[in-house]
Amino acid sequence: MKILLVFDFDNTVIDDNSDTWIIQCAPEKKLPVKLQESYQKGFWTEFMGRVFKYLGDKGISEDEMKRAMTSVPFTPGMVELLNFIRTNRNKFDCIIISDSNSVFIDWVLKAASFHDVFDKVFTNPAAFNNSGHLTVENYHTHSCTRCPKNLCKKAVLVEFIDNQLQQGVNYTQIVYIGDGGNDFCPVTFLKKNDFAMPRKGYSLQKTLSRMSQNFDPVESSVVVWSSGVEIISHLQFLIKE
Repeated sequence: MKILLVFDFDNTVIDDNSDTWIIQCAPEKKLPVKLQESYQKGFWTEFMGRVFKYLGDKGISEDEMKRAMTSVPFTPGMVELLNFIRTNRNKFDCIIISDSNSVFIDWVLKAASFHDVFDKVFTNPAAFNNSGHLTVENYHTHSCTRCPKNLCKKAVLVEFIDNQLQQGVNYTQIVYIGDGGNDFCPVTFLKKNDFAMPRKGYSLQKTLSRMSQNFDPVESSVVVWSSGVEIISHLQFLIKE
């Protein structure tokens, strides 16, 4: 009987957005205006594909990108939280559902030796092509009207839980730890025994707080956090129960 921990990555595990962080590799640490203005709402992955092509065309190497990405700081208390999860592996399964990409997440987790903490990472697949450019694809297609077209985190979560059930794994609780607007959809899937843990001051927390003020709260309990250490306290409480 395990608890499932679901993490977002950008601004949750790491204290920044990996996609905007990589822009420091660009000449003068900024993108040309025309490239910046090419972004269309809901099509972030396509935009990042153009950013990666630009970096490749400017001769930015894989090593330079990796150095930049592995210098991104972890969110306060996150290192302690991931170590706590590692020492309690028998109590938790742990996954990441992120709109970043597989190369960036892999670099960050491996550099800090945290790749073994997560059972699975669901994100946009990325790879370096023969020209040395980083390419990224949409994680999947879905029919959710709430989410960007490349990723509905709720669809990923539901599919993961269904697959686990088929393997005979049933979770007592789900704890969802995130910060952003695209973390709202999976939170609506949580039940009253589950916990949504939005990061304080970020858009997920603001949305959930507005909903409860309008007497339309989500079904799960909501516990706000600023540091991973607060999440540890909450998980300790859950595994004692």
